[in-house]
Amino acid sequence: MNTARIMSPLVLVLSLTAGTNLNGQAQPEASQVVARVSGTNLTIADLQQKEGGKLLQAEYQYYLNERKALEDLIDSRLLADEARRRNISLDQLLNTEVYKGVKDPTEDQLEVYYEGLDTQQPYQSVREDVLQHLRELRRTKARAAFVENLRKEAKINILLMPPSADVDIAKAYTNGAHNAPVVLVEFADYECPYCQKVNPQIQQLKKEYGDNLTVIFKDFPLPMHHGSEKAAEASRCAGEQGKFWEYHDVLFYSRLIEVDALKEHARVLKLDGDRFDTCLDGGKEAVAVKQDLDEAKSLGLTGTPSFFVNGHFFSGVVDYAALKDIVNQQLNLAVSQHQKQQNQKQENQEQQISRK
Repeated sequence: MNTARIMSPLVLVLSLTAGTNLNGQAQPEASQVVARVSGTNLTIADLQQKEGGKLLQAEYQYYLNERKALEDLIDSRLLADEARRRNISLDQLLNTEVYKGVKDPTEDQLEVYYEGLDTQQPYQSVREDVLQHLRELRRTKARAAFVENLRKEAKINILLMPPSADVDIAKAYTNGAHNAPVVLVEFADYECPYCQKVNPQIQQLKKEYGDNLTVIFKDFPLPMHHGSEKAAEASRCAGEQGKFWEYHDVLFYSRLIEVDALKEHARVLKLDGDRFDTCLDGGKEAVAVKQDLDEAKSLGLTGTPSFFVNGHFFSGVVDYAALKDIVNQQLNLAVSQHQKQQNQKQENQEQQISRK
């Protein structure tokens, strides 16, 4: 799933296009009529435009289920291909290679596990069930380790995309080129611990991908975080003096967002203190913060951080590997589209030459 696997000999590409679902059924077109009200047609496009925020979270949960099923399918395919390569059956592969190092738990281990169970049944009556359960856990772990090694040798290109939505980035603070092939939009809250944790990972991501990635920040101060809205205003006040991203990082690193601390951050960054204080105390940026907040609500966002990568939504606590996966997915797609355009251009040129 990552670029490190591209050079390996085994190639596995599973494609699920935007126009079909897992059953191969066509998804509805935007112009499809879904209701008629007093003689007026309501289409899929109307539903998405007016009520898309209510649907995004449900679509994302469905995507997560699809993705889990797809990962399981990939694992099964890799095991089947490996068995075929060795000219043995899948059962033989599992029993002679995957599970060969798996040992049954000792009697002491069984008894320790039994002591942790909430049961009134005597040990001997449940011993066999405990043995089978622990044996299966160990086999599952061995299978996962074996498959992970197969994945490292395979080229796996995931084309199943998360749901997408339009995000207004016209007035947002941007870190990167406007024509970058991948644009990551983050809706975040300066008081959110998960946002604080992911910020250095986003910085590392930007450093690793350089001009191929643009990062955009949008404010989503949550109601339970009473200081986050003023912190969002402060970062924009710093942005008026050309230091939005520096101030943004200080807020996440320091985690100090009381008003006095907000003003002190401005001095540390050598901003014009009086100008900053006037901006912050007067609520000059409050409207802009509320616009981001209203947009987040209209998109149906319920927590932070929430991300859109080239418009595709994902959210929750994510690690660096997950961030890289979705960026790589979009980069691979951009490369593929560029190659198709080049091939089409060359084909048109050859046709023009052949007509002469």
